[in-house]
Amino acid sequence: MSDSLREAWLRGVAFNPAAPSDVLIRLVGRAAGEVGPLMCEGRELPDAVIDAALGHPDRGIRRALARNRQVDPARLAPLAKDPSGIVRWWLAGGPRDRPRRVRPLPDGIIVTLLTAEDGGEDRMLTASEIKAELDSSRQIPQSFYRSMAGREHPELRIRATWRWQSLTPVERAGLLDDPDPAVREAARKAVRALDPERVEAELPSIGSLSRPHVLGTCALSPALVEQCFADGTVEPLTWNPHTPAPAVARLARHPEPGIRAKVAARPDLAPELVAELGQDPDAYVRMRVRLHPFPRTWGEYGAIRLVGHGPDCVCPIIEPDTGPDAEPSADWFAACAVSAEPVLRRVAASRPGLPAELVEALARDEDEEVRIRLACHHPLAPPHLLLDVFVTRPAHRPHLLTLPAFPRTGLTHLIAHPDPQVRALAAADPALPDPPVEDPDAAVARAAAANPSLSPQALETLLTDPRTAEGAAANPSLPVPRMHELLDRCLKTVV
Repeated sequence: MSDSLREAWLRGVAFNPAAPSDVLIRLVGRAAGEVGPLMCEGRELPDAVIDAALGHPDRGIRRALARNRQVDPARLAPLAKDPSGIVRWWLAGGPRDRPRRVRPLPDGIIVTLLTAEDGGEDRMLTASEIKAELDSSRQIPQSFYRSMAGREHPELRIRATWRWQSLTPVERAGLLDDPDPAVREAARKAVRALDPERVEAELPSIGSLSRPHVLGTCALSPALVEQCFADGTVEPLTWNPHTPAPAVARLARHPEPGIRAKVAARPDLAPELVAELGQDPDAYVRMRVRLHPFPRTWGEYGAIRLVGHGPDCVCPIIEPDTGPDAEPSADWFAACAVSAEPVLRRVAASRPGLPAELVEALARDEDEEVRIRLACHHPLAPPHLLLDVFVTRPAHRPHLLTLPAFPRTGLTHLIAHPDPQVRALAAADPALPDPPVEDPDAAVARAAAANPSLSPQALETLLTDPRTAEGAAANPSLPVPRMHELLDRCLKTVV
């Protein structure tokens, strides 16, 4: 048996959806090499295999399981206290190829990681480094952020102060009067973000990476605003709710159209500025003014800001921010869905909670970007739309393939498509009468060999061809005894 066939058989069996636990557990051992970690990270796993991986002595297996996006995250809870900091760090970071929509971790895992006092027995990482990885992973849901001010552990209440402007007045008062002195000090520091003189005094000591965040969120003194205009760093001022009215007026008359456009949608524009920008020589600025009438809210402003990167935008799909005036009303999104403005319909299409009747209308929208955003964001987007976007917009394919509603049958009309990725999708359709195992593209041939319409007898020939061996070993029609036979041949070759 050649090495190429051995690796192909191991990978195929590892990802065979019909492989039972006793087959998969054999692949967790050292003899399977790198296939074990690939399997533990990359597919749904039965409970028995998860248990075997959780208790495995090789941290490489546990580390791979930590990044599995298909396993119920509650089952990964033991890894939050794993002896290895490397395993904890991988759990904190989430899937290796971070999906556009990240599945949140359960509260218990988040609390364990954020309150840990050490970075593991291997001493390769600190607890702070693991927490930083979790902070950037998008695995902490908004519901957890909203709960931090009332959490028992002081570390979490300190973290609540980092989102000071999203807290309610009652929560702010409670943190300022917290029984823990470290929490009280953190709350007092957070209050400074609303004190223009303190912000000005402390800005020189803030790193360059944090400076745009400060300028875009904190209360600013007149002197600091003047400094921004002098050194050309005014862009963060365009979205800062605390930007003084005189500065907003200056930004509305800025020579750069991009700056004027960002200001044009602010909800605090004076009427004369609205009228002035409505006649702006730049068409995009005028469009931003007319998008929706006053009164506007900051939540609506933020929702519109998230749209505008074009039809191939693959930005992360995140939960909307929370806090006072942070989330537009359902009625506003419904009005956007029937607006004459394509931009507002794109905003509505990005809203996962949009009612089914509006989803149906947007799925037929004349604007391609509306349809694309609906396909990528809304759980009720029809399967035919998901397939259409898959075929026409390759940038979205990795995300679309993760969606439960994505169609896996009814694809036979695509089997002659010029794009090999599209043909590979069609080649896996179980309704296909003759899977194209001879396709010149290796990925298509592999997908065809994995088609469950093939008989066990047909698979025997495909198992001996390096181009189709992996697909045949992954075919759910392959009998379980034959899976064991393949593993017997592969694993006994390793000493």
